Amino acid sequence: MNLKQLEVFIAVAESGSFSRAAEITFLTQSTVSQHISSLEKEFDLKLLDRTGKGAFLTEAGKLLLEQARRVVAEAQNIPLALNRFRGLEDVVLKIGGSNIPACYMIPLCVSSFRKEHPGVVISLIQGDSRETLDRLKNEEVEFALIGTCVPEKGLAFTPLSLDKISLVVPVGHPWSVKEFILPEDLGSESFIFRESGSGTDQTLREQLTKASFAPEQLKVSMVLGSNEAVKQAILHGTGVSFLSELSVKKECERGEMCIVNIRGLDIYRHIYLVTRKARELAPAAKAFIDKLVQHFPSK
Repeated sequence: MNLKQLEVFIAVAESGSFSRAAEITFLTQSTVSQHISSLEKEFDLKLLDRTGKGAFLTEAGKLLLEQARRVVAEAQNIPLALNRFRGLEDVVLKIGGSNIPACYMIPLCVSSFRKEHPGVVISLIQGDSRETLDRLKNEEVEFALIGTCVPEKGLAFTPLSLDKISLVVPVGHPWSVKEFILPEDLGSESFIFRESGSGTDQTLREQLTKASFAPEQLKVSMVLGSNEAVKQAILHGTGVSFLSELSVKKECERGEMCIVNIRGLDIYRHIYLVTRKARELAPAAKAFIDKLVQHFPSK
């Protein structure tokens, strides 16, 4: 006797049908019949009366059904108990994230993670890169994802995924129909920038400088605190901006915005997983990081 045989027996007993039990257990009808026959042979008792109208429990079958339900229920509690022991049940996992990871990466992994670990509640705390690192150092979060590497004592930075930052304009903008523009064309447009503490802003300034284009040459019309605010400003004709392609994927698919290529200027940055060196990650944190790695393979 094994657990699978008992599960099959319960399915037949509750459905009153071998064919229906086969559907419930994702087995063939012949396999279901073999499991039932094996149980009857082992106990040397008839457990089911098979008739043209279905399968009905004998008195011995009724007794086995009661016991089988109890055994299967206890067996189903085993993963729950072990997960609780491993720290994967009744746990709140606090994650820190700067704007891009918090809005466009971490939420994509929560649903599949929760299916595997329903006892873990995700608490996502968003801020700019500096704020997020401070929360990690103060042990307010278990780990963090940010878009810039700022080496600090006691913290480990691991590249998780590549993020491309591109020039974004609204549909109908003169640049939206061009194959590419030149870096010197940037000086003719009004730009919307992220706040100075953001990883996007830091990466943009570094890469423009490397391309021999001083960020100060850009005409800045607004400085905003989030990518969503920047996107709304772009859609309302306030200016154009450099944004992570992750953040404008839906708008581009809907035909509301366009990505403009700039000759000789490709801006990439890593999204970093940041942990505390002196502290081992909790089991729930390790499991969530594994999910992130699966969803966003390193390029």
